[in-house]
Amino acid sequence: MRLKDSVAIVTGGARGLGRAFSLHLAREGARIMVMNIVLGEKDLKDMKKTVRLIREAGGEADFFEGDVTSEKDCQAMAEKTADAYGKINILINNAAIYDGLVRKPFDEISLDEWDRVMAVNVKGVFLATRGVFPFMKQRNYGKIVNLCSETAFTGSHGFVHYVASKGGILALTRSLAVELGPHNICINAVAPGFTDTEASRSLADVKKYDTTKTPLKRLGTPEDITGAAVFLASPESDFMTGQTLVVDGGRYMH
Repeated sequence: MRLKDSVAIVTGGARGLGRAFSLHLAREGARIMVMNIVLGEKDLKDMKKTVRLIREAGGEADFFEGDVTSEKDCQAMAEKTADAYGKINILINNAAIYDGLVRKPFDEISLDEWDRVMAVNVKGVFLATRGVFPFMKQRNYGKIVNLCSETAFTGSHGFVHYVASKGGILALTRSLAVELGPHNICINAVAPGFTDTEASRSLADVKKYDTTKTPLKRLGTPEDITGAAVFLASPESDFMTGQTLVVDGGRYMH
């Protein structure tokens, strides 16, 4: 177990990639705090299911209802985790607006939608990181993994607000690496290509995704992405910071 005795927070952990991250980290021995905004019964039900699946597999987990765009919620999330488990070793900044977005020309995107995407996808990462920082600084160790996107490198038609937010994550990761490094806190990012998740299926027919430009000739799965995140959360990557790993089957190489 690469993460034995570690404590990890996963934002947006109710479903999709967030659930996959939570389960994989738990299998590697981490105790998990799942954070998710609760806008309806489904959000709470899904978050509880993630916790239940971890516990049924023999792991430890709890959940926190909160909004990553709220500084108060992010601070409370970190405090609840430290109170429950005694420390915070890992933060997976997964929460983002992706599911439900509709492709449209940039000049047809409302300012409200632009602001909402930026608030969750960029400000949320900033605030969650600020929430855990005092606890990682105190222990002089921490691992933060941000979710970027292959589209930050390649662009994507009709998704300019989402792509811009993920470009912000790439830059934020690099800048924070400079500030957090003296405290022995590593911060890196994972940039998935198009991945077969619940959110992706709401946006497109994943069976029709063209894999001819992907050297590995298949669509990505959540397990493909979580492996990279576990590596970046583990001691195996203790000399890596400010990096972004593109996990897309070789579609974009850099």
